[in-house]
Amino acid sequence: MPRPKRHPTHHMYRSIYPLRMLGMGLGGAVVAAVLWEHGAALSDWAVLGLISLAWPQLAFRLARRSPDPYRAEIRNLLVDSALTAFLVPLMHFALLPSVLLCTLTMQDKITTGIQGLWARSLPGMVAAGLLGTLVLQPGFEPETSLWVTVACLPVLVMHSLAVSVTSYRLIRKVSHQNQQLDELRRVDALTGLYGRHHWQEQAEAALARFQSEGLVTSLLMLDIDHFKHINDQWGHSVGDEVIRSMAQLVRANVRATDCAGRYGGDEFAVVLPGQDVAAAHAVAERIRAQAFDTRLPGVPELRLTCSIGIAATDAAHRGVRDWVDAADAALYQTKHEGRNGISVHPGGATAAATAQAA
Repeated sequence: MPRPKRHPTHHMYRSIYPLRMLGMGLGGAVVAAVLWEHGAALSDWAVLGLISLAWPQLAFRLARRSPDPYRAEIRNLLVDSALTAFLVPLMHFALLPSVLLCTLTMQDKITTGIQGLWARSLPGMVAAGLLGTLVLQPGFEPETSLWVTVACLPVLVMHSLAVSVTSYRLIRKVSHQNQQLDELRRVDALTGLYGRHHWQEQAEAALARFQSEGLVTSLLMLDIDHFKHINDQWGHSVGDEVIRSMAQLVRANVRATDCAGRYGGDEFAVVLPGQDVAAAHAVAERIRAQAFDTRLPGVPELRLTCSIGIAATDAAHRGVRDWVDAADAALYQTKHEGRNGISVHPGGATAAATAQAA
């Protein structure tokens, strides 16, 4: 039988346990400094030992033995906050350590990333503080000595560093995920070529550079011949393999500085920066010839051909749409002439000649 799926944070209690031990231990050291200074009774020391030493062990076991460890650990985190608040009257309301411990425990709840956990902990903290005041009946001694101040420093420093390291790791993780998302946005999943959005951005940049610097760039529009017939006769799995094969041919025949993308369906587009129509025609001919020689495993009788249109940047192109329309017009000219060929848009040829003359 398949194993039941676990909550993605099923073992959260395992990672929290050492942090709880460290936090309660350092916090306990601060409280111990206050109790020592006040000459606290043995019962106060016993309360501190239960909270700072015994509670982390109990919390771990409660979560581990629970049928829902995640929910159990959420309850444990709320108890952490309440117990911290209980320490405030135990310290006779010593101002600096009380504010420090309550602030850090609240910060811990925020940094868990669990929505609303900090707010849910507030009622328990208030209740625990009131209960501690009623049970312990402490005096009110808010002054903080130098000795207690020094005892607070390790907690402040180590907690700040721990939060910084956690934040740094989270930022790195989010940055890596953003890079992956950007890669998914830029790359077409079927072909491995650039997706249409990224390809259009590169085309716009190339056209802008032509308009500002005069750098001629050629655009190839490529369409697989009779692709609908291929899908109808051999099925969509073969159709996908045809698209992948054509994408591999395109990728193999362009430079790293070129931008080859899937324009849509069985149509591809390639931006060739710095290439006039003659150079672009040579690239297109290599792709066309290699496509004709390609045989797919399992369907050797399938003859793969493609039609290609070429348009170079032209002063008449007011935007990428005009440039694409010019290359598309050349592509459909190829189809009109019988497919498996290459046509050049006359505007592109004029642009190339003008650029060469300049």
